[in-house]
Amino acid sequence: MTVEYRDVCYRIGDRMILDHLNLRVEEGETLVLLGRSGSGKTTALKMANSLISSTSGTVLVDGKPTTGWDPVRLRRSIGYVIQDVGLFPHYTVQRNVGLVPELEGWPADRIAARTEELLDKVGLDPGLYGPRYPRQLSGGQRQRVGVARALAADPSLLLFDEPFGALDPVTRVELQRQFLELRRTFGKTSLFVTHDVHEALKLGSRIALLSEGRLVQDLPPAEFLKSSHPEARAFLECLN
Repeated sequence: MTVEYRDVCYRIGDRMILDHLNLRVEEGETLVLLGRSGSGKTTALKMANSLISSTSGTVLVDGKPTTGWDPVRLRRSIGYVIQDVGLFPHYTVQRNVGLVPELEGWPADRIAARTEELLDKVGLDPGLYGPRYPRQLSGGQRQRVGVARALAADPSLLLFDEPFGALDPVTRVELQRQFLELRRTFGKTSLFVTHDVHEALKLGSRIALLSEGRLVQDLPPAEFLKSSHPEARAFLECLN
C-alpha cells in the first residue's frame, strides 16, 4: 500500500500547520517523519487514516483519495500505534489484539491462532500474557501488545506516532530492534513519527524532515547524515 501527499495544506485559523506538503511513501518502505514539536508530522500521519482532513490538496492511500474511502474500511485496513497505546482496560490482552479481526468477522479459531502468533512475535508468551489485563503489564509490554494489535488483521499500512517515546531507554532500544525484525518478517509499508534523530536513522528507509509545516529534506539515512541543511544539522548535532 502506498501513501501520497499532493500539495497538502492544513490550516487552523491563521496558522498553517502543513504548508504544501508533497511526499510519497512507497510500498514496503518505512518513511520516518522527523521534526520538532509543532512541525506538522503527527498531523500528516493522521491524514493517512482520515483522522484529520486537509484544508487543501489531496492525500491518496493506495492511489485513492482518502475522501473516496469509506472511513471505517480505510481505518480497518491500517494498523495504528500511538504513544499511550490506547488498549481497552476491560479487555484481556488476547481480546485487545483480536479486536479488529473480530470486527471483521474472522472465526474464533483463526483469531486465536493469529493472536497467539503475534504475541509470540512481539516477545510475549501467549499463555502467560494473553489472559492478563493492560493494568497488569509494564509500559513496554503494553507497547508490544499495541504493535501486535496493529498487525492483527494483516493491514497493508502501519502508522506509528512516537510509539516508544514514553519508554525508558533500555526498553526503547529493545522495541526498536523488535520493530526492525517485524519489518523484515512482515514487510509492511510504515509511516513512523518521531523527534528522535537516533530513532529516525535506525528505523527509516527514508527520513522526511519537517520544519514549521514544510518538508525541508527527504533522504535515505546515509544521505541525511551528510545533509548541510540547517535544520538537519541541528538534529544531527544531537548525535554527538
